[in-house]
Amino acid sequence: METTNIVDFARRDEMTDALTDLLRTGAQELIATAVEAEFATYLAQFAELRTEAGHAAVVRNGHHPERPVQTGIGPVSVRIPKVRSKDGTPVTFRSALVPPYVRRTKTLEAALPWLYLKGISSGEMGAALKVLLGPDATGLSANTVSRLKQAWAKEYDGWKDAAFDDEPIVYIWADGVHSGLRGEDDKLCALVIVGVTARGKKRFLAIEDGVRESTQSWREVLLSLKSRGMNAPKLAIGDGAMGFWAALEEVYPTSRQQRCWQHKTMNVLNCLPKLSQPKAKAAIHNIWQAETKEDAEKAFDLFIKTYEAKYPKATLCLQKDRTELMAFFDFPAQHWQSIRTSNPIESAFATIRHRTKRSKGCLSRDGMLHMMFKLGQCAEQNWRKLRGFDYLAKVITGVRFKDGIEATTTDQIAA
Repeated sequence: METTNIVDFARRDEMTDALTDLLRTGAQELIATAVEAEFATYLAQFAELRTEAGHAAVVRNGHHPERPVQTGIGPVSVRIPKVRSKDGTPVTFRSALVPPYVRRTKTLEAALPWLYLKGISSGEMGAALKVLLGPDATGLSANTVSRLKQAWAKEYDGWKDAAFDDEPIVYIWADGVHSGLRGEDDKLCALVIVGVTARGKKRFLAIEDGVRESTQSWREVLLSLKSRGMNAPKLAIGDGAMGFWAALEEVYPTSRQQRCWQHKTMNVLNCLPKLSQPKAKAAIHNIWQAETKEDAEKAFDLFIKTYEAKYPKATLCLQKDRTELMAFFDFPAQHWQSIRTSNPIESAFATIRHRTKRSKGCLSRDGMLHMMFKLGQCAEQNWRKLRGFDYLAKVITGVRFKDGIEATTTDQIAA
């Protein structure tokens, strides 16, 4: 009989994977070893406690029934030891690694909002996870997912009201994330702000419901951040949405402004015929990729002279934000890659923007925010520190930079 490596999708639950089975067995042994180490430490607390006959008063008493914990490589069985006190004193061993209530790992819980936003409904979640984790994936019914969503809501409410610590926020990126979904009342839009701390760590600062990125909506978001203790950032990066910039000037008037070059490029190109777009895009690229501000200004002027006569709307679109587009030259060159665009937000929520049509209308406004919050937490875990984060201390203390390089005494006098 001819052999084949093609598997009938209808029989996918019967599939086995030797490597996955090996990893699962290894994980089971590793957990067992770690739990035994925890248990030994727990028993050591009672080492000097003895019965009248001189025997150990607290001893091992078998195991609790074996139970599966859902992980990223499928279910892993765990057995938790039990203890007994010979003198009747109530004692209970609770593993910190595998608490009694844990039925799934954090990484698996992180996958659930991602699956939901890809169009998998609560009722289909169990079947989807079976395909991902194997035929033994259990305990993820629609009711379980609903309970998890309630937990996410509670977690989100605590996060958005939490006070800031003393570590200053140096840069912020702001954007309105339009999902394309319609909720209970209107089209869903979330106002998102990401910040970078003095140590270079990127973190979400706000994920709030907004009304078409209006000034009032952004004002409420920024005032909330200020009331929670956020300092005035040195630089704010975003697209050309006027609502955010108007609100920023009210709430944090000392913060510098940097327009996102990717958004600006798209807006300018939309004012040009398709045949002219590749050449115009290269000309714009020459502006924000210039080594010095002087070179950038020359490239800027050249673009205006080249396209102003035939395409005044395109040149006006670029010209109106000239000062704000050039702000990055006054900050360390090591940070330019990050502060010229609003990419941190764009990449984190690409999933939401491409959500499938099949799940339209099934999210409330609050539900959407909670899902975005969980996705944001997942994204944060994979973010690297800001490149050149050691320069942030100089930015905080007001050290001047010219063309990305720390200004000399001569430069400062000339300024």
